[in-house]
Amino acid sequence: MITALSAVTLATRDMAAAVRFYRLCGFKMLYGGETAGFTSFRAGEGFLNLTTEPAEIRWWGRAIFFESDVDGLYARLLAAGHKPQAPPRDASWGERFFHVTDPDGHEISFAWPLGKPRE
Repeated sequence: MITALSAVTLATRDMAAAVRFYRLCGFKMLYGGETAGFTSFRAGEGFLNLTTEPAEIRWWGRAIFFESDVDGLYARLLAAGHKPQAPPRDASWGERFFHVTDPDGHEISFAWPLGKPRE
């Protein structure tokens, strides 16, 4: 029986830009960094990993992370010059969410269940 997702690993052509983006989003770096070939962040009980890949990255899907302050994160990203696809909104499936593209074109979503207290 599968009990959890351990990690998502994303390819990046620019580790420094990717590390800055994910730190801005609130991920805590465990090791690696702007000049490393591999960087790992804590994502709740799991991990978000970045690996350097010089080839062109094509659309692959979307990773969705729970973030208790969806609106605050959206504001921080806008202030830093990032362009989320749309402002946060309440979805019919019971989450407040928004999508943003990271520096390598990966689609990342941040969501929080409606009615759940912020952590």
